[in-house]
Amino acid sequence: MNPEPFLQLDRVIHEKGRLALMSLLAATDELSFTDLRDTLGMSDGNLMSHVRTLQEAGYVAVTKSFRESRPLTTCSLTKSGRAAFVTYIGLLEQIVAQTKQR
Repeated sequence: MNPEPFLQLDRVIHEKGRLALMSLLAATDELSFTDLRDTLGMSDGNLMSHVRTLQEAGYVAVTKSFRESRPLTTCSLTKSGRAAFVTYIGLLEQIVAQTKQR
């Protein structure tokens, strides 16, 4: 078995909570912080920690605005975040394909 795909997995994305977050954001243009929190079943602090890590890596953009006079925080994948996620999924597909060949 070729270990190379395992070694190339992006450690920022690979963590379970961040992988779930990236997966949700990859399926849509943007999601509110509240929707992400509720869907993932995370606390505000835990989600914010993951969002901050992905934001520092340049994978997630955070936008703060107002809707009906209430603050609204939304998250979306950046262009590089989407590319990193596609690469990550491609590596997982390689790993699965190797496993099936055995």
